Amino acid sequence: MKPEMKTKTTKPTNKKINFSLPAPAAQAVLVVGSFTKWQAAPVALKKLKGGLWKATLPLDPGTYEYRFVVDGQWMNDPGNSVRVPNGLGDVNSVLVVQ
Repeated sequence: MKPEMKTKTTKPTNKKINFSLPAPAAQAVLVVGSFTKWQAAPVALKKLKGGLWKATLPLDPGTYEYRFVVDGQWMNDPGNSVRVPNGLGDVNSVLVVQ
């Protein structure tokens, strides 16, 4: 009888990813994307002193598309120039987590 070989499977380890947006006049900022099922589970950012909004999310390695929603208006991440067409006549920001 051959000895049974055990294979070790590694689960992807999520990383803490910071999302931030300077929007001092905003009343509400959300981040939505492929990691939130878009509008199904938006994540609210917290307003810090000076008008910077921030949220930290645990994300597994992979490529994600996302956008911010500021007071109901969709916008891309001005701090991220990587974008792809979204099929709706606009573009989404792209995030690669390694």
